[in-house]
Amino acid sequence: METELKLSGKKVGFALTGSFCTLEAAFAHLQSLLDAGADVYPIISENVAKMDTRFISANETQKRLKEMTGRDAFKTIQEAEPIGPKKLLDVLVILPCTGNTASKIANAITDTPVTMAAKAHLRNERPLIIAISTNDGLSANAKNIGALLNTRNVYFVPFYQDDPLKKTRSLAFYGPLLVDTILEAMKGKQIQPILHI
Repeated sequence: METELKLSGKKVGFALTGSFCTLEAAFAHLQSLLDAGADVYPIISENVAKMDTRFISANETQKRLKEMTGRDAFKTIQEAEPIGPKKLLDVLVILPCTGNTASKIANAITDTPVTMAAKAHLRNERPLIIAISTNDGLSANAKNIGALLNTRNVYFVPFYQDDPLKKTRSLAFYGPLLVDTILEAMKGKQIQPILHI
């Protein structure tokens, strides 16, 4: 099937948090948004902006984001704050969304560029998409995921247990449904089923 420009004309925030092992895959998901016609605004957490890891360096992450989107990433709270008053985005995607970030959003803690972007965006009653990636999704963070599932204008990319034998509490989002999740969210609907098996 030919790629359709399902997101043509839509301004999509694409926020990366520190699930570093999934960042390489995140670029492929970013490309799927670009292929669908989205006008993408990159946002990164302070950890992604500063930390070099065995998976990717901070500079390489920022370089690739700019090459793909044509924009420098928002990487400070001050840069992210105007997203709300300027009504900059039609939809905001946090991918990957760590358990740490999910817990902060669920508990109204705004102390990173990504959580500021989420707060600023939600004030406009526009969809926030969570692509969860956390080792404690079925333990300490289960209550926060539950709270977000019940929060107005918050939608989840369907998720699954990525390694139920070795990481029994871990959850990961199912990336091929990202664009469809966004399309449903823009209609005010949570894509179903949420649990992807």
